[in-house]
Amino acid sequence: MNDELRIELTLLRDFGFTHLDLRNAAPSAVVEATGGTEQKTLLGELEAIASVCVKCNLAKTRTQVVYGVGNPNADLMFIGEAPGRDEDEQGKPFVGRAGQLLTDIIKAMKLTRDDVYIANVVKCRPPENRNPEPDELDACRPYIRQQVEIIQPRVIVTLGKFALQSLTEKAYGITAVRGKWLEYNGVRVMPTYHPAYLLRTPSAKKDVWADMKQVLAELGMGE
Repeated sequence: MNDELRIELTLLRDFGFTHLDLRNAAPSAVVEATGGTEQKTLLGELEAIASVCVKCNLAKTRTQVVYGVGNPNADLMFIGEAPGRDEDEQGKPFVGRAGQLLTDIIKAMKLTRDDVYIANVVKCRPPENRNPEPDELDACRPYIRQQVEIIQPRVIVTLGKFALQSLTEKAYGITAVRGKWLEYNGVRVMPTYHPAYLLRTPSAKKDVWADMKQVLAELGMGE
């Protein structure tokens, strides 16, 4: 089984399909659907599924699903918590004040948002920007995990506690593991503070920059 077919089948399994009826499918159609599919196409297919998702109550209050943006072949992936008001309105992650700070961090790394991939573990805005509930994290987890599987980044930077805990399903404390390398499915993971926290606690910016220097070194981009 090739990697593209494996990703497609895993995606379908995670979203509740228990079998595929191919008795009436033309062989050429099967080949076209499973062979030669690139990351951009797979991400687009997953986004189409996510855009109509009603697996949790956030579907009732969202303006739109905030799926993810950036380079589908990125070596570096940033994963945050959930959309805020600006993200819910624009349909893109990290476009508010915290998003501008993340953009500044990426620029300081001598990269652009088009060089990396940015997503959240929860795709819909929780009302009043409250913390995501466990059932909401559970409902969205297949989306972020499939995004990671499709993109296959070399490094993931998780932004804040919920991003790290939901991706890994481990009860890490962000203060305890911030700046320490972890691993998720063979991918190096650097946990750091969420940009929203940096807006409240500017003194923590130096810690995040120390973490990003480790990321740059891992990617072979350090000084």
